[in-house]
Amino acid sequence: MAESTDTMLGHSPATADDADRPALVDAAWLAAHLDDPGLRVIEVDVSAAAYTDWHIDGAVLWNVYTDLKDAEYRSVSTADFERLVARSGIGTGTTVVFYGYAPALGVWLMNLYGHGDARILDCSRDAWRAAGRPWSTSTLSPRPTNRQLARDEQPIRARLAEVHAAIGQPGVTLVDVRSTAEYQGERFWPSGGMQPDGRAGHVPGAVHQPLDGLYRPDGSFRSAAELRPLFSAIDLDGHDELITYCTIGGRAATAWFVLSRLLHRDRVRVYDGSWAEWGRAHDTPVERPDAPVA
Repeated sequence: MAESTDTMLGHSPATADDADRPALVDAAWLAAHLDDPGLRVIEVDVSAAAYTDWHIDGAVLWNVYTDLKDAEYRSVSTADFERLVARSGIGTGTTVVFYGYAPALGVWLMNLYGHGDARILDCSRDAWRAAGRPWSTSTLSPRPTNRQLARDEQPIRARLAEVHAAIGQPGVTLVDVRSTAEYQGERFWPSGGMQPDGRAGHVPGAVHQPLDGLYRPDGSFRSAAELRPLFSAIDLDGHDELITYCTIGGRAATAWFVLSRLLHRDRVRVYDGSWAEWGRAHDTPVERPDAPVA
């Protein structure tokens, strides 16, 4: 692209009060730059159904379950993710814009491996199409790149052992961003089902911070002033390390994105294994309101 993405973003903030949030791009900006060779648009979803029905013109699909997670719901290996990035046509200087079911998971993964120029489209899929923006049903096969990711991960991930060690430790707050029913152990999966080989509940000592009210009717993020009161379970001005988790990492990554990129809270990490890993392990403590820690 002829000019840097940050420069162009500065000329086209989503709204006047969002001008300091370069982690977001608005629909008008994206529509105007879809043909830029240094831009790649990625739809992140849990199946191919929505993408096959229609998608933003030129977008590539990243399927959470087949591209981003392994059979045990852990994030795929560095090598596998590197191959995904390369076959998606993402180079070292590519600006990557995510949208769909779990766009923050895409941003988090790119940032984890050192690719900082990753953004979220600041509107919903439906709002994009309703506004008459370009869409397509054609599957894109970008020219692969030889993109090599950083082998030293950025300090924004927490693994199971680190979460286990953080229980009861001063200076660390475990943040469960699932629904009340999941947190209280009434269901294992967000859809309402239980897991035969898993236990429902929450990590002992985790605060409950559901992600309600983050978006305006068009799917754009609310302003920082509107977002701050929504995180009442967290000390946004404190210095504790925050570790977010959900079920498979999508909501946890959304919390990380809002806290670190929109509210500028330092020391936020994502436990990407989340409850699908923790609740199915046999040596992890699980807490429920109606039962002692098991």
